[in-house]
Amino acid sequence: MSVAERTSGWPTVRPEVVAEVVAGLSARLQKRLDGAAAKLAERPVTRCGDEWRVEVDEETALVLHAPGAVVADADDVRCGCLLAPACVHRAAAVTLCPLAELADLAEQAEETEEATPVEAAPASSAEAQSEAGPTPVELAAARHLHRAGCAVLAAGVSGAGAVAQAELLRAAHRARLAGLYRPAAAAVAVVTRVRAARSGAPDHRLADLVAGLRELLDLTTALSTGCGPVAELRGTARQAYGEEGGLRLYGLFTEPVLTATHAGVVSWAVDAGGRLSTVAEVMPHGDAAAAAPQAVGAGNRTVRLGEAPLSHREFSRAGLAVQGATRSAAGRLGAGASVRAVRAAGAAWTVEPVAALWAEPVAAQVARALAAESLPYEGRPAGSDLLFLDVTLLGPAPAGPGGSLRLLGRCEGGTDGADGGLVVGLCAGHEHPGLAFRANLALLATAPGLRLRVIGRLERSDRPELRLLAVGTPPESPTAPATPGLPSLAVPADRADRVNLGLERLQTADLRTADQRIADQPTTAPADAAPADAGPGLPVGLPNEAPYGPPVHVLGRRVEQAVTTGRHALAPSAATAAADGSLLRAAGLVTAAELLDALRAAAADRRRDVFGRVVPDDHDAFAGSWLAAACYTEELAAALCAAAWAGEPALYRHRGEV
Repeated sequence: MSVAERTSGWPTVRPEVVAEVVAGLSARLQKRLDGAAAKLAERPVTRCGDEWRVEVDEETALVLHAPGAVVADADDVRCGCLLAPACVHRAAAVTLCPLAELADLAEQAEETEEATPVEAAPASSAEAQSEAGPTPVELAAARHLHRAGCAVLAAGVSGAGAVAQAELLRAAHRARLAGLYRPAAAAVAVVTRVRAARSGAPDHRLADLVAGLRELLDLTTALSTGCGPVAELRGTARQAYGEEGGLRLYGLFTEPVLTATHAGVVSWAVDAGGRLSTVAEVMPHGDAAAAAPQAVGAGNRTVRLGEAPLSHREFSRAGLAVQGATRSAAGRLGAGASVRAVRAAGAAWTVEPVAALWAEPVAAQVARALAAESLPYEGRPAGSDLLFLDVTLLGPAPAGPGGSLRLLGRCEGGTDGADGGLVVGLCAGHEHPGLAFRANLALLATAPGLRLRVIGRLERSDRPELRLLAVGTPPESPTAPATPGLPSLAVPADRADRVNLGLERLQTADLRTADQRIADQPTTAPADAAPADAGPGLPVGLPNEAPYGPPVHVLGRRVEQAVTTGRHALAPSAATAAADGSLLRAAGLVTAAELLDALRAAAADRRRDVFGRVVPDDHDAFAGSWLAAACYTEELAAALCAAAWAGEPALYRHRGEV
């Protein structure tokens, strides 16, 4: 059992508490902190009300006072040993507790805030604020945060122990006090992902950690050098809600939300003008085993918008008429006391205003999704990463990373090719077996020829890929008329011809041919079941072109390697370095080769004293080289993704870099 699983029942802790408690340790005890935390994770934990009790040994007990399951003050961590409060047990406990920073979103979802109009500042004042550089306090906080981030990168996951994490959290707290909310949030996210990587958490993704470090270093570099719009780099403490007046909302779909600390659902709706909005029901969870059932159960909870007795599942197929509505820039609907809402009729996906979402050209949807990734999370328009497509299932594809099931579908309205349309890989919206995504995908794999109207999230890849979130009945197409004998989606009437794939399980009876139901299949497919005809290759008639594209992975692999094992890992033999450079230059990726050479040179550039010992530095030069390589890899990956969706997978084979 991993450390993350053993401590899943512990309360969360505010980041500044971790920083304060760890800073109170002596240098000798700080060296023992990681080992002490591993031992403490093995000890039994009991809860009584707002207090968690950990039996350190037969004579010593540690008590965590956590009202609302959040340790909010260093004094709330009490130990009975003789060295307390400067004991390693208190520091080990807060190191093991999940960080509570993400709980702010859940608290805001529960609030019933009053709507306050968002007043625009005078033009001259706004321009002056945007043109002014960071203040001395902000500059000092940004540089402190940058140094701490560089240290974590140089150490890598394997070396970024509790002390390095606490230093980054201390810098994040200082940045937050200085008004640098966006960099502070990025730093806390990095610590959360480092902890997930070190503890073996099942939801750890190296790509997320790389993206988090890239964002943190990019923000702190821009602030430290005075580049970029300072107001955007600062971020905001919380989202502002503006008055919207009356809104007529049509439910679209509901998806489960499942993270290391939170679980729930988010419901999506579209208004008469075609704008997307969200209503969330996300709460902290203290037990990883109960997180998935909590997320599924949240779909049956009442939508917190006015007093309409409507669950999230019902809202995904119904509508609301809202008066006094408030909405954030990211599309989140406020639930203030002045908001009034009554239930109204929903709209099918094939009629306006909902159908307009599928009318946008596929290439434009992909461009919109890729452009939104460069925006701050709180400023991204709602649904900017969602794609709305009509597809015909072709059958199962070779398993993806980790053996995950994938389907292939031909996209209607995509760039036509020799085969009559763009082939898209369809993946599960979430890989957790406690959600219905994988089971539904396994059942859909048994129905080649099935036409579907789908909603999914863009998966950036050098081939078109989409994470399925919801499916529905498509309109009759003159270019793809119904064919006798092919399956069709026939869900019960109460589901309004659509299925929330993460919350609801498809039945074999929901997939029918013109004259009979699909036979000889179980009523529901196991979550990890593979389709019967999914062999090592593709079924007959499906595209089976071997992947062939620029060797971007050569640089990307080194970027990830630095994050995993630290600065010292980027010191391969001269033969390996020459081979990597030759491969990149032969593919026309000269810039990538130069960035890789610079990254390796910066990693090896360590000064030594007269005794041959490495002189510690601030790792700034190394972090700068790593950031340049990471940003280049990010931009090239986005370009390859856009080219793939445009039907030009060979764009970079002959042209090299653009």
